[in-house]
Amino acid sequence: MPDPALTISEWADKFRVVPSESSAEPGRWRTSRVPYLREIMDCLSPASPIQRVVFQKPHQIAGTEAAENLVGYVMHLAPGPIMFVEPTVDVAKKVSRQRIQPTITDTPVLRNLVKESWRRESGNTTLLKEFQGGMLVLTGANSAAGLRFMAVRFLILDEIDGYPLDVEGEGDPVTLAINRTTTFARCKILMLSTPKIRGASRIERAYENSDQREYHVPCPLCSHLQPLRFSQLRDKDKHGIHHPEKTKYECESCSKLIPEFHKPWMLENGRWVPQAPRNKIAGFKLSGLYRPLGWGSWASIMEKYLEAKKDLALMKTFTNTELAETWEEEAEKISLGTLTRRREKYGEVVPATAGLLTAGVDVHADRLEVLVDAWGRGEESWDMDWKAFQGNPTQESTWQLLWDYLQKTWQHESGAALRIFCTCIDSGAYTKHVYGFVKPRQGQRIFATKGLSSPGMPLVGRPTTSNLAKVKLFPIGVDTAKDILFARLKIEESGPGYMHSPARFDDEFFKQLSAEKAVTKYRRGFPYREYRKVTPQARNEAIDLKVLNFAALAISGVNVDKIVDALSSGNLDVTAPVRPRWRVISRGVGDKD
Repeated sequence: MPDPALTISEWADKFRVVPSESSAEPGRWRTSRVPYLREIMDCLSPASPIQRVVFQKPHQIAGTEAAENLVGYVMHLAPGPIMFVEPTVDVAKKVSRQRIQPTITDTPVLRNLVKESWRRESGNTTLLKEFQGGMLVLTGANSAAGLRFMAVRFLILDEIDGYPLDVEGEGDPVTLAINRTTTFARCKILMLSTPKIRGASRIERAYENSDQREYHVPCPLCSHLQPLRFSQLRDKDKHGIHHPEKTKYECESCSKLIPEFHKPWMLENGRWVPQAPRNKIAGFKLSGLYRPLGWGSWASIMEKYLEAKKDLALMKTFTNTELAETWEEEAEKISLGTLTRRREKYGEVVPATAGLLTAGVDVHADRLEVLVDAWGRGEESWDMDWKAFQGNPTQESTWQLLWDYLQKTWQHESGAALRIFCTCIDSGAYTKHVYGFVKPRQGQRIFATKGLSSPGMPLVGRPTTSNLAKVKLFPIGVDTAKDILFARLKIEESGPGYMHSPARFDDEFFKQLSAEKAVTKYRRGFPYREYRKVTPQARNEAIDLKVLNFAALAISGVNVDKIVDALSSGNLDVTAPVRPRWRVISRGVGDKD
């Protein structure tokens, strides 16, 4: 029989039932709830001449639901072989159990097409669903055997930015899967994913090779058609203060503010506009701003953005999952001018809103360099002193200068006297002499550290004593610490995470803070990020000292908020806060017993 003229969106509205296992809105499918999916699904319909559809999307936009509608349509009206590829076989099993099988069970027209799995020779397993005229195979991009299983007419490649670059030495899994469709002249290929790293993103590359459609919606006030952009969200009052709960959208034409209750009308009356119409591949791109009411508001997106500004990892996630944009690693470089403008006029008196002092010590051939930081609520910090003790690290007199300094008493604005609570010393150079200094002083919370640049390491790992001196050696995830540092240098307003620097620090300190940038490299075909100096001659000691202070704060394990509260209430007896008993857990953060 010829393929039916019914489109996939029409089929879904007529037959599809959304199961409760995979949706907060179970029941009859309504394309009117997600009108932006109508054209995407109809391009996958057999009557459409388009063979390949690309969907660059945020999370929670119903992209996978569209793929499930394709599966149900094929099973019911256009039988043929289907392959559904997830990043791993384990993920494919979860999709099968939590999404595919419940959809088959809850949709009446599909229920009897696939036999019950308990029946002998039913052809219904977790990764294989047989039906009259075809079969559905679910597999992972990490399985070369699964990608070679059979020729397919309908191919769904889900979350392709999570696929390995090479599968078991046989090459790109996307290419291997697409090769399964070559014997079908009227095949359909759906590629969808949330993007990840720019330059290494499959979905971004596929979208750029498509006709690049954007969903334009009308302004309810002036009818101007426009794509929704995050840059047009407005939540500040006339004083420049953020009020995310009052977020509205500013029309790019009439400049009037659009309340979000207009969004259902805007989505229903929107249309896809190709930016490169000559390309034969249909490409679609949406951000989280298009989510229907109840799935994620403009206010929630603004709240996530304000929170993400405090942490580089959060900003990367926000960019990928909310804006559906790739993350630009080079953006982590901070300019010198941006840093020098942050200088403030404050002395060596610890601010009233701070309560804990830490120190980082870097060892050089001719000196010991120290940076002292004061910490407040939400890890807001103040650089208190930057000092170098000239001398040979092999000489005891040089270390005596450091010891005398670490015992210094610092005045707090409340009148209390504070001492440095925890000190981290890099043991990468002059290791023997560092161990000799810290061993008798570990009770005073002076510790040896070793920086490790392996991706994904915790800020501070479990200490070991497997060294000749038997001292506690704390491994530091240097890349993780630098991610935190560069993210916080981008925070523009005082408060949690903000880093204050005094006007008395000269330009050299800020030159060193801006001496590195993150670059994307490839190892065995996989992208990874590492920090490199902007120029080979650049000095980066200030970065290393900040990393050591981050580690000292994590190792200390104290509740800084309680210390600040005690000082604020007039309790001046906090010269040396009682050290809590702590243990280093797997993620490497000090945790109180």
